[in-house]
Amino acid sequence: MKNYQIAVLAGDGIGPEVMREAIKVLRAVEKKFSMKFNLEEAPVGWAGIDAAGKALPDNTLALCKRSESILFGSVGLPDRDPTIPKEERPERAALLRLRKEFGLFANLRPVRLPKELAHACPLRPERQGEGLDILVVRELTGGMYFGQPKKTEQVSPGVQRAIDTMVYTTPEIERIAHVAFKAARLRRKKVTSIDKANVLENGVLWRDVVTTVGKQYADVALEHMFVDNAAMQLMLKPTQFDVMLCENMFGDILSDEAAALAGSLGMLPSASLGATTGEQTFGFYEPAGGTAPDIAGKNLANPIAQILSTSLMLRYSFSLNEAAAAIDTAVSKVIAAGLRTGDIYSPTENGAKKTGTREMGDAIAAAV
Repeated sequence: MKNYQIAVLAGDGIGPEVMREAIKVLRAVEKKFSMKFNLEEAPVGWAGIDAAGKALPDNTLALCKRSESILFGSVGLPDRDPTIPKEERPERAALLRLRKEFGLFANLRPVRLPKELAHACPLRPERQGEGLDILVVRELTGGMYFGQPKKTEQVSPGVQRAIDTMVYTTPEIERIAHVAFKAARLRRKKVTSIDKANVLENGVLWRDVVTTVGKQYADVALEHMFVDNAAMQLMLKPTQFDVMLCENMFGDILSDEAAALAGSLGMLPSASLGATTGEQTFGFYEPAGGTAPDIAGKNLANPIAQILSTSLMLRYSFSLNEAAAAIDTAVSKVIAAGLRTGDIYSPTENGAKKTGTREMGDAIAAAV
């Protein structure tokens, strides 16, 4: 029996409680498929600061380095974040550092709207078509978030200047473009590349490189779209999209906008992938939503995004496609049965039952 070594970093806010449900589902997968997951937990974010004085403690980083993948919750507490320098805050000191440390350059965010949750989508039914199924592929280690120089400086009395630098190189664009085209081959064979080539030098290079890479995938249709138009088209006609290929900042914004189409950020998992060694890809798996401290500890959070993130982990890092499919199917069954956490519940929906975090996790684990 192969053992899979997984670092479990629950983080802050609702992170620990949705992670608890994801672990519950993984244990159900273990029993069903006779496999073993070695799950080692460690603090990160404000939990790391409280435990060891920094958002990414040395022991936590060491655990990640000896693991085969990272299952992550969420970090950051808006009320506490301003109390420390911005460089030490969890998003920068933990999340961005882990992305850079492990070369996690490709972020995949599948956005799906089950037909049973059509009521939770803000769009009219005719705009939803027969269902929404979009994959946002976001470059994760370049662009404005990592470019240098990055600083705030005093230019004159009472006047400051903030500088962020947007930088991309040909190889960075090529490797994320290959991820998008390969993903499209397994879907509906269409890539929409998002840029701002009419204004940004980065956009011109992005479009040129993606076009060149696209010639290697004659079976995949490629279109280019300016980011402002893409934001509008997601609301007007989201069914036109299959794979959306985005640079870092545009992907951050558009994937969260697309999440609204699925009814809630609580439904949106994500995978951040590094280079593939042999048959294994190191990955970092997390829900797309935040820490939601206002509902933390109240059994209100939706654990589905965290649970579906474990499915992505089994698929992309361990090639356990049957086990991953079992989780996906279990989530679909529970949704079809009418169980709803508060974020996806509507009192007008016939047969819907409002439930809590623990009860949703129990039901999904049982359905595995």
